[in-house]
Order: sequence, then C-alpha cells, then structure tokens
Amino acid sequence: MGPASSDLPRGRATGGGDGTGALDKALDVLEAIGAAPQGLSQNELADRLSLPRTTVYRLLATLVGRGLVRRDPLRKVYCLGFRCFEMARQAYAMPDLVAAATLELRALRDLTGETTYLATLDGREVISLERCDGAHSQRSAAALGERKPLHCTSQGKAILSALRADERDAVIRDITLKALTPHSLTDRRRLQAELRITQARGYAIDDEEIVLGVRCVGAPVIDDAGEVRGAISVAGPAWRLTRERLELLGPEVAEAARRVGAQLPSLQASATADGSEAAVRAVPGDWAFHGAHPVVAPDGAVYWADVLAPSVRRYDAQGDRQVFVADAPIVGLIARPEALWVVSARGAVQVAADGGEPTPVPWPEGTTLAACADATGTVWVATALPEAGSAIGQLQPDGRCQVHWRLGEPIAALAVCPDDGTLFATAPQSGTIFLLAAGQAGARRLATVPRGSGRLGGIAFDDQGGIWTALCDGWSVARFTHDGQLDRVIGLPVPCATDVSFRRLGERRELLITTQRQSVPLDALATAPLSGRLLRASLSSDAPPRSPPA
Repeated sequence: MGPASSDLPRGRATGGGDGTGALDKALDVLEAIGAAPQGLSQNELADRLSLPRTTVYRLLATLVGRGLVRRDPLRKVYCLGFRCFEMARQAYAMPDLVAAATLELRALRDLTGETTYLATLDGREVISLERCDGAHSQRSAAALGERKPLHCTSQGKAILSALRADERDAVIRDITLKALTPHSLTDRRRLQAELRITQARGYAIDDEEIVLGVRCVGAPVIDDAGEVRGAISVAGPAWRLTRERLELLGPEVAEAARRVGAQLPSLQASATADGSEAAVRAVPGDWAFHGAHPVVAPDGAVYWADVLAPSVRRYDAQGDRQVFVADAPIVGLIARPEALWVVSARGAVQVAADGGEPTPVPWPEGTTLAACADATGTVWVATALPEAGSAIGQLQPDGRCQVHWRLGEPIAALAVCPDDGTLFATAPQSGTIFLLAAGQAGARRLATVPRGSGRLGGIAFDDQGGIWTALCDGWSVARFTHDGQLDRVIGLPVPCATDVSFRRLGERRELLITTQRQSVPLDALATAPLSGRLLRASLSSDAPPRSPPA
C-alpha cells in the first residue's frame, strides 16, 4: 500500500511515469477531480480510476507541484488548482466579453430573480463562462465551464441564428441532434426553421429541451464588426418561466446582449491594439491646466480653451498653438461663421480667427455657467440662480436671456443635438444628463451616472444621435442612447476628461477629448503624463452598436 495518508511533497514533482500512458492517467485524475466539486480523497481517486494508490500518489504529487490540483488540508481531499482557472481564462481569454457582460447579467438577474448566464461557442458546443445566481432557492445551477449542445439550448440557438448562413449550415450538418428530452429538436429542417424565427425576433427559447422542467431565453452577443462573440441567457424552473413570460423577457435579453456587444472591439481590432487606449492619441503641443470646450470651426480647425490659465488654442494643419489670452476663466466657446465667441462667467467677446482685438458681445447679466449654439445659430445660455440652481434659455439680440427652463442644481455643459434640435445639459452634482425638449416646461432626466464612474463633463453627438460625455476622474468617455442606456465606454490614458466634440475627416469622424492636469495628484501624473493635453480618439466605427439580426 502506498502512503495514502501522508502529505504530498512540496515543490514541483517529477514522478508520474513516462509516455502517453502516464499522461492519460494524469488527465483521468484531473477529469475525475473536475467532475467532483466537493473534491476527492486519494483513496476515492484510486477506487474510481482503478489505479494503484502509489500511482495516484505520484500523479497527484506532479499535479499539485504544477498548480493544477490543490489539497484541502482540513477535509483531506483534492480539488482543481488555480492554475486550471488561469489556463481556462487564457483559453477563453475574451476578458473583455466577461467584463462587458457582468453588469448586464446582474441587471437581468435582478430584473427576473432567475439565474443568468454568459456562454461562447467552442467547436460544436457552447461553454459557460459566467453565471449570476438567481434569488430563489430552486433555480438553474449549471456549472461554469460546462459544455452544452447547440441545438437544444437557448444560448446555442441564439449563436447559430446570428452566424452567416453558410457557416450556420456547416455547423448544423456536423452536429448530432441528440434528443435529451422529449422536447429536443432532432430534425434539421425544424431546427433551421426555428433559427429563422430566432433571427427575426432577436432571441431564442429553450422550452425544456435540455432539462425537463427548465426553460431558458437567450440572445446573441455581437461585436461592432458583426462577429458573434457568445450569448447571454436567463434560465429557471418552467413553472416560473412560463412561455408567456419568456416572450416578455426575450426583448429585454436581446437588448442587454446588444449593449454587451456594443462594448466589445472587433476581434481583428483586438489583435492589433492593446485595449481601447491604443486608439487614443495626444495632439502634439503644450498641456493645459484645465482643457475644455472643444469646438470645430467651419474651416475644420479645432478651438479649445484652458479654463484656469484663460486662453484659447487652435489646432489645425499647422499644429496646436495659442491664439487668444482672456482676462477671466472661460466657461464656453462658440464657433460662429464670422468669428469665435469666447464666453466667461461675466460676459462674452468675439475673437477673429487671426486673434485680433476682441469685440464685446451683448450678454445676460449674472453668472454664466455654460453656453452653446445650435445649427441655426441660436445661442443657448445657462446662468446661475440665487438659490444655487440654473436658468436656461435663448440669447436675445439685446443680450437678454429668454428663460425656458429652471433646474435646481448648477449646469456644467450645454449641447444641442443637430438631428432634432433637442437641448441637453449635464449636472455633475447629481450626475444627471438632462433632456430639455422644446415646448416642454420641465426637464427630463435622461440618465444618471454614479459618482464612482466620474463627474459629468461636456456633451457631443455622433452621426447616429448617440450622446457622448466625458467622465472626469473616471478615466473614460461614455456613449448613451436617446433612451438613456449606456452602450459604450472608451478608456483613456488620463483620469480627468472634461469635454468632447466630433470633427469629420473624410468619410470618418474623430472624437476630440479635452483633459485637465490641475486636479491630478502628482503621483498619478507619473502614470498619466498626457493629462491636460487635447486627445484624439479614432473610433472603430461611427455606426450604431449592432443589434441582433432582424
């Protein structure tokens, strides 16, 4: 008998035999341990695998030394080691997929009370990458790493429905349509018909097809290049997830999957870039204490301001240079056809493109918080109210402000959507993006950003009406849809983005981002040396995040 009760040797063992026979036995040990979540003792392993205890001891010594297996000293059983999890994460790297899906999985779990899953395609099966357990004691509990067939799971059918037709047909020809329950689809023509329905509505249903008494609804996750990256799903007992409830949840799951996909770079882009920061470049030039208010002039030049060392900079084919020095902190820039308006807290001046002598502009009394212009040339102004709120309205030719809205907190930025003329405002204190629609006396809260995500800065709009904003202290800029859903985040190499704008470069648009340096701690500047610079983000696409095929 081998030393069944003795401790395994420390360090890396070299025993275990030579050749493929020893390798087969070691893999058998790993598979047996992996199939027993509670762990197995040495004697249990020897009995289960019909191996001599001395052989099991040597194999375990090698596997423990390699970190593939670990021994629980209290229960005296062996479990999978952390090296297995590291290797699994590398095999299914896609950390961006898991990270992007986690919040949506939790939100769906909270919405439904049921268990939610993330899976990806692996050969001719789907494999589970992440799970958020439901609130009920009786719930779906498929294990992470578990493999499932494609034809009888909502995740598998969702992925199949989103593949190209030729790719889908090839997969369906290769898989075995095994009946796991009386409800499993075993006819290829019926499966193809269901996949066409799934493709049209955007979500798939598993109606007790893999486990009797369990239903599931899933939707494909598609990245910005149209590649299928996986699927998310909600699963639970059939008596809670009725067919009627699945039909109601399907669009919610499809929308969540769309938001996950919107955060994912294409696989091709991922192979050539080290994260989203690789697409962000600093404009050559000096840094600003507090860069802000980027605007694009009719000639394509970019003007931006240093708020604290009050000055205006111009970035064009000749480079980035200072063109105007102000005598008060700058709260806004407005690019007019004839000149540039430089707005301070107490007024505004008009500055010619060549610098020149500034000309005063008729302006409202009080403290100006923000200003912008719409496509018709109408100027909108936000001024401070005595009770610490904001009044927002149109600038009149005589310098008065015709107030349209009043808000109970200070406004940091105003911007007008060019598509429909809707005015948007950001309020950093509450983290709220307000929508101010013409003809409506009240402001609508479009979205609220948690404090931990950063302080809201300026706003800009892409060609699809997506609403972009800077997140100061959040190391990022974010895109919201018109219904207030966060659907994209771009990481930055600096902590404090302050404002955003777009300019067109041929067929593409470039996102311009101003940043500040003044509030960044000295120790953080070592890792964020671009703080205070004007940044350019080359987006992979201006197209809206791709939805499941319709």
